[in-house]
Amino acid sequence: MANQNKSIYLIPVMLCFFCMGFVDLVGIASNYVKEDLGLTDSVANTLPSLVFFWFLIFSVPTGMLMNKIGRKKTVLLSLLVTVVSLFIPLLGYSFGIMLVAFSLLGIGNALMQTSINPLAMLIIGDKNLASTLTFGQFVKAIASFLAPYLAMWGATQVLPSFGYDWRILFLVYFIVGVLATALLWSTPIQEEMVEGKSSTFIDCLRLLGKPIVLLSFLAIMCHVGIDVGTNTTAPKILMERLGMTLNEAAFATSLYFIFRTIGALTGSFFLRVLKTRWFFIISVVMMALSMLLLFTGTEQWELYIAIALVGYGNSNVFSMAFSEALLSVPDKQNEVSGLMIMGLFGGTIFPLLMGFSSDAFGQAGAVLVMAVGVIYLFTYIPQVKH
Repeated sequence: MANQNKSIYLIPVMLCFFCMGFVDLVGIASNYVKEDLGLTDSVANTLPSLVFFWFLIFSVPTGMLMNKIGRKKTVLLSLLVTVVSLFIPLLGYSFGIMLVAFSLLGIGNALMQTSINPLAMLIIGDKNLASTLTFGQFVKAIASFLAPYLAMWGATQVLPSFGYDWRILFLVYFIVGVLATALLWSTPIQEEMVEGKSSTFIDCLRLLGKPIVLLSFLAIMCHVGIDVGTNTTAPKILMERLGMTLNEAAFATSLYFIFRTIGALTGSFFLRVLKTRWFFIISVVMMALSMLLLFTGTEQWELYIAIALVGYGNSNVFSMAFSEALLSVPDKQNEVSGLMIMGLFGGTIFPLLMGFSSDAFGQAGAVLVMAVGVIYLFTYIPQVKH
């Protein structure tokens, strides 16, 4: 790769990061499905939980698959599964259909998140890895905050030629997914295959015996739990405390992703000029302030500030924890990548707990569940060294 123009080869990879953001449509989508089908919070939250359940099953095997077929082919496979998942809701609309679509979306995203970061590292090298992954998260966040706007547009506009209402976002992202697949397929990226004996599933899990790998794994669980939790719960908080309709409250999801996008973009700069640990501390403090405001706030401006704070604060946690783990075991990067992405299983645990807690205590109960994740991130601060 030394003689290749790295910036050109990063273009299709960054478009794949955009496709990775499709998974975040589950937050606003679950709210619309809940309203359309008259579901409870605990039942509706099974949709985002189901999406992230597949990270537990597929992440480590994907790291092993990369050793056999390569990183580029693994990303292409992830795009194919993602495109199929986006096409299914265009064929019909029922809770069963959405379960199947969200399951495939989760499987595709598990494959993609495991393989795309090592592929980016193959192109950019070890230098500035955290800032490069953070820029990728910025691109991903663009897709994330566009999803609520597309859903609101589809829900409020007359679209007789499509007839998909808020589900028009599946059509738009389906088209982008097809384009990303074609572009990456046509891009020649050279990579050396792993030689020698391939790692087994047990070999991969043994890496959790390394403290930095285990603690980074737990940090990523908390990060994605807070991410999916805010994505899903923020509109419900506005509806509960301010009496907004779903279409009005859907802006909360966009506001979260707007600030997560700003955080990822500026984070790629700050991670070059600040020590990673200091930036991590600032991020977690912002998240803690957010949890306090989300728990106690009753005014619109308070809740909007809280959503903005957690959006910015949580935007770079994944990149920092991921790079700490990846750089700590340089000879097992594919396997470590699989383990870190398995940590996205937190997106299953947190929404389920938040759903039961909010059914029992209101949305403040859901905020308390997220606050536990923020407390853990404070304990992770000593591990941030690179």
